[in-house]
Amino acid sequence: DLPLPDVQQQSSSGPTSGEPSPASSDHIHTEAVQAALAKHKEEKMALPMPTKRRSAFVQSPVDNCTPPDTSSASEDEGSLRRQATLSAALAQSLQSPDYWINRSVQSSSTSSSASSTLSHGENKTQTQPQPTSALADILASTRIGNAHTHTLLRVCVYGRVCNRLPLPLCSPGVPVNSRVSTKIQQLLNTLKRPKRQALSEFFLDDSEEIVEVPQPDPNTPRPEGRQIIPVKGEPLGVVSNWPPALQAALARWGATQAKSPALTALDVTGKPLYTLTYGWSHGLKWHSTPYIAGNREPFPVALVYPNSDPAMFWVAFYGCLLAEVIPVPIEVPLSRQDAGSLQIGFLLGSCGVGLALTSEICLKGLPKTPQGEIIQFKGWPRMKWVVTDTKYLTKPSKDWQPHIPTANTDTAYIEYKASKEGTVMGVAVSKIALLTHCQALTQACNYCEGETLVNVLDCKKDMGLWHGVLTSVMNRIHTITVPYAVMKACPMSWVQRVHIHKARVALVKCRDLHWAMMAHRDQRDTNLSSIRMLIVADGANPWSVSSCDAFLNVFQSHGLKPEVICPCASSPEALTVAIRRPGARGAALPARAILSMGGLSHGVIRVNTEDKNSALTVQDVGHVMPGALMCIVKPDGPPQLCKTDEIGEIVLNSRAGGTMYYGLPGVTKNTFEVIPVNQAGAPLGEILFTRTGLLGFVGPGSLVFVVGKNEGLLMVSGRRHNADDLVATALAVEPVKTVYRGRIAVFSVTVFYDERIVIVAEQRPDASEEDSFQWMSRVLQAIDSIHQVGLYCLALVPANTLPKTPLGGIHISETKQNFLEGNLHPCNILLCPHTCVTNLPKPRQKQPVGVGPASIMVGNLVAGKRMAQAAGRELAHPLSRLSLSLLSLLSLFLSEALQWRAQTDPDHVLYVLLNAKGVAVCTATCSQLHKRAEKITSALMERGGLNTGDNVVLLYPPGIDLIAAFYGCLYAGVIPVTVRPPHPQNLAATLPTVRMIIDVSKAACILTTQPLMRILRSREAAASVNVKTWPTIIDTDDLPRRRPPQLYKPPTAEMLAYLDFSVSTTGMLTGVKMSHAAVSTLCRSIKLQCELYSSRQIAICLDPYCGLGFVQWCLSSVYSGHQSILIPPMELELSLPLWLSTLSQYKIRDTFCSYSVMELCTKGLGTQTDTLKARGVNLSCVRSCVVIAEERPRLALTQSFSKLFKDLGLSPRAVSTAFGSRVNLAICLQGTAGPDPSTVYVDMKSLRHDRLMKLWGCLLTLTQTSCLQILPGVRVIIVNPETRGPLGDSHLGEIWIQSPHSSSGYYTIYGEESLQADHFNTRLSFGEPHTLWARTGYLGFVKRTELLGSTGDRHDALFVVGQLDETLELRGLRYHPIDIETSVSRAHRSIAESAVFTWTNLLVVVAELAGSEQEALDLVPLVTNVVLEEHHLIVGVVVVVDPGVIPINSRGEKQRMHLRDSFLADQLDPIYVAYNM
Repeated sequence: DLPLPDVQQQSSSGPTSGEPSPASSDHIHTEAVQAALAKHKEEKMALPMPTKRRSAFVQSPVDNCTPPDTSSASEDEGSLRRQATLSAALAQSLQSPDYWINRSVQSSSTSSSASSTLSHGENKTQTQPQPTSALADILASTRIGNAHTHTLLRVCVYGRVCNRLPLPLCSPGVPVNSRVSTKIQQLLNTLKRPKRQALSEFFLDDSEEIVEVPQPDPNTPRPEGRQIIPVKGEPLGVVSNWPPALQAALARWGATQAKSPALTALDVTGKPLYTLTYGWSHGLKWHSTPYIAGNREPFPVALVYPNSDPAMFWVAFYGCLLAEVIPVPIEVPLSRQDAGSLQIGFLLGSCGVGLALTSEICLKGLPKTPQGEIIQFKGWPRMKWVVTDTKYLTKPSKDWQPHIPTANTDTAYIEYKASKEGTVMGVAVSKIALLTHCQALTQACNYCEGETLVNVLDCKKDMGLWHGVLTSVMNRIHTITVPYAVMKACPMSWVQRVHIHKARVALVKCRDLHWAMMAHRDQRDTNLSSIRMLIVADGANPWSVSSCDAFLNVFQSHGLKPEVICPCASSPEALTVAIRRPGARGAALPARAILSMGGLSHGVIRVNTEDKNSALTVQDVGHVMPGALMCIVKPDGPPQLCKTDEIGEIVLNSRAGGTMYYGLPGVTKNTFEVIPVNQAGAPLGEILFTRTGLLGFVGPGSLVFVVGKNEGLLMVSGRRHNADDLVATALAVEPVKTVYRGRIAVFSVTVFYDERIVIVAEQRPDASEEDSFQWMSRVLQAIDSIHQVGLYCLALVPANTLPKTPLGGIHISETKQNFLEGNLHPCNILLCPHTCVTNLPKPRQKQPVGVGPASIMVGNLVAGKRMAQAAGRELAHPLSRLSLSLLSLLSLFLSEALQWRAQTDPDHVLYVLLNAKGVAVCTATCSQLHKRAEKITSALMERGGLNTGDNVVLLYPPGIDLIAAFYGCLYAGVIPVTVRPPHPQNLAATLPTVRMIIDVSKAACILTTQPLMRILRSREAAASVNVKTWPTIIDTDDLPRRRPPQLYKPPTAEMLAYLDFSVSTTGMLTGVKMSHAAVSTLCRSIKLQCELYSSRQIAICLDPYCGLGFVQWCLSSVYSGHQSILIPPMELELSLPLWLSTLSQYKIRDTFCSYSVMELCTKGLGTQTDTLKARGVNLSCVRSCVVIAEERPRLALTQSFSKLFKDLGLSPRAVSTAFGSRVNLAICLQGTAGPDPSTVYVDMKSLRHDRLMKLWGCLLTLTQTSCLQILPGVRVIIVNPETRGPLGDSHLGEIWIQSPHSSSGYYTIYGEESLQADHFNTRLSFGEPHTLWARTGYLGFVKRTELLGSTGDRHDALFVVGQLDETLELRGLRYHPIDIETSVSRAHRSIAESAVFTWTNLLVVVAELAGSEQEALDLVPLVTNVVLEEHHLIVGVVVVVDPGVIPINSRGEKQRMHLRDSFLADQLDPIYVAYNM
């Protein structure tokens, strides 16, 4: 029933022509890899190479890229960190392929790195074709809609509060020939290639079951054979003089063959150091036994000996057996942070180990505390250390004889085993199993008394222990151990030992064959004819075939016989599973199987007859061990017997196997007590089998074939791939230039409901960037072609930086852990999520919208629900002591309010300005402010030559001068425009914005201070703008003493009071018109809501240039008469506690700030609350702390602020958020008598579909906070932005408002009225068609809560979700950037800030790196993972930048569109740019 594999008989002369010659090919996969790469080369696809920043100084590539080439596990951490920090910087002296591209593309000369965009295999002098005009069209079409109809100009923005300087202004339109644009075009070209077929069954993003099980492919190969019959090994022979226990054999040889050599140890040079005889070793063991034999109850003891000291390990191991305690051999810990140290600690804890035996030299080498005690290793139990050197032991009495009982089921020793997840468990081997295993190995290998065995393996575990320590003593074999350190220094040492000692048996791994083959040229007279058995311990690996063939090809002329090569298979649980017996001289060699990779991935055996490039050649590992019974069962689920042509897990029943995981009975049952079942589910009998963890099948002649291990199994989309197979393919892709010593790790990580394959390799110190990128892209293509699976991530790390196992191999689970935690620190990385993620939800098809019958409105109900509308209380005239005439004036014109206050209460202090020390540097009473405003009016009339209604720019730092200038303009009848002054240290970035606002507003005059006037006319300013065309500049430091003849009074309240210019979150410069009526009504609303009157004090710490911040800084105090304590945010840079200490000192009840200020305090003062408390800071007086913003409330930040400063007395309900927009500067503001803010959890998936689904806390929920109370006089309704019909309660839509203090319209140059009408004067399609509304451009919803408002009615809470213009339309769904950014910021501890935007349907993530540049590349996979997991989106480009690069406006809101333009114009100077394939 088994389809016979393609059997190739091999004669003794070597491999036949059917296989690649080992002489010409180092690897079995090389031919297949070359064919796969040739196919891809024909496509000539240019892949965008990642962009790295160049260092300012030149380093040699070797010093620059990697630490020193050493193989020791412990490195100087300082030098490692230092070298790794430099690893991202390439030597400028190296000529880059980008030179050729830049000649044709004329790339902008910036400081970001040149990088290769040539596809591998092309001639380096070939130029990249000029990007077509299509890219320019895309650039033009991706601008924000309607940008051409009005002056919403995208501009550079101002710096953050915390020293965050802005970016240069990019010219209108992005240069098509920028390097970034070229690479993105290349990335788009690669994504146009046909992808792997997606799953036949999509699942919907909003379905309850997120993943539907895909329908099986009808073309999937299925097993067709009959059910397998258990395979029985040859019977275990009965030997008459077989000792009753291993200790008895030792005693026998010690007494009868005392001078017979037992063990020869080598020094580092490969020469014999000493030889231990059976008599001497027996005496030493007896010598050490009484020391640990005090307690007759068996207990585990750790044996801590280095691999280079086999004799001391032998003595201790047999000493433990004689003393009837349980030896647990473990590796020597080198540092507290050893790879796997925690897991070894788990092993010692689960085994109950408290005593450790070691040698004197080893003890001296262990890390110690300053007091000289051995440190407590991570995760280890407390240990007592005992030295077993002879001089420290007492001699036993002459009459002392060890008790040697007959072997029974008690545990003899414990061998540790690491699982796929890295957990270390102890496999207990009983005394009878130990004896039986030695007998089975003796029979299978035909060991004879007095033979010589050369052992290259670790003598503490696996084959090295079973053959070289246990079975050798049973048969009085002379073992010559070749430690790993010797092999590194002299790879031929084991071959020399075979030659010198005429050894009959050698115990090696493929690695040792390869090393000896590479170094054999130095040894011409070596003779290996004495070998009768060359045991290859890892003969089950896919590369073992080529290693064995190549070794045979080289050493056959040195006497090596083909039939002596004996691969074997073993596992920690079942010990030796199968071993090939040496063949007769000249007999035909065993057959090999040429299997289809595609069939193997589906778990079936298929002979490869079509595509030899996707074939796997496997050799047998001989027959099952004597006395054993073997079955093949399904690796997943119940242990059902496989069919004859099916790959399954090998299970073994034998007396010579492990008995349990010591101390772990639960895990033991699933591994050591398996009863196979047939197809019907009935058990085969009562025989217990042990799972070996090996995957394979039984071939013709009952030969066992192993194709992989469970721990190396990668299950991707229902198909199985073997990690070793992938390593073999990767090694075949020209590793000599790139990979350091062939060190490659392959593992899988679970991302988005499936396993994803990750390959990590160590990069050679002298490998160039181009070589590394070429190697990575070739590995991608080779694995895609040969294994038909996409790689998710391919990373190169500096040499010697991957965590090591004690014998120098790669610690896979620790490497995987480092990858997932962002501690891998790669120097090159390539992600390909587009190729391998095929289970994304189906893109949403938008349905045509219209006003259908479901939307019919009856009264206040829409589609059966209450209409989503809310309103603040009515705006009545405030009850005041004012006369009716003054009251009417006060409600119309703010300028007259100041005049009235100057007359009625001239000495009342309206404003106090503080400096960084908290000292009041300037105050303004009503009278002083009025008089200063009059002087400014005189200056405007005398020097300005202005007409009524002209625009005047106010260019002042935050302070009282700004306020006086504003009222001076009102007195003069001109329109003030407040503008943030340019940053003196960064004119090139900030001055163009000032110029743009001046030009857009058509300002006739600039009011400013003398220092700023000098800056505007300076030579530095001339480098950025044309300083000769400034309007008239008037400095207000030297004002005339004369009063103006008369103060201007507007004829109507609808005339303009001021213009409010602001950079929106979408990067648009927007100017709105505020009338006198709107200003007065707004001030009255705020006065009512916050209960402001003359005796009150409020503190303001925010930028006073636009929005509600400007209203609070300049207008509100004059209207309401309260005192405002002004704290410029820039002063917080000099003194962080200034704002909080001011609140405490002045006993402030109400304070207003920005998110930037709150974030600064949270990050800078969060750990200093005790210090602030000691200094007497008390915030219990604060009743309301309001954040002024035009965005979704940042609940995480406000909650952090509340919790951090709770110890200073801050009430949790005090912190709230205001909300405004361009069409209405203040919509919501927390009042004094309103209900507490309410919180709602909204499902993020439903938001993408423009729907709401409220949850009660869930992993993927978006937390929303209520936008608090709606201001008096404001009415809100939620509207469908497409149909313009009203929506029901708790439905997501656009927020429309109706209010007397809304802006009058956009300030436009060209007088376009279409957008004006759409945003400021629009009507509902049904419901109230005659009412005029203003569109805020924000999405939100209204929800009626259980809380009661001030009127006693239930409170209608308004929730803001995000701005409509900045949402990302991807895969037919609507994403809010803040949601993705929140996920990205959680991905790694070193991400300080992040921003996202789209470009040609690619999602671009920009992350600010707060850590060292060494961590930059760690962010790429973590960012890609988290966005894929939580948002079901594939990230196209990941850009890692320095802190402070992401631009924000004065309110602390990110300017994503400006960031996008800077990125495309190549102006960011990124640390790293990764293009996900």
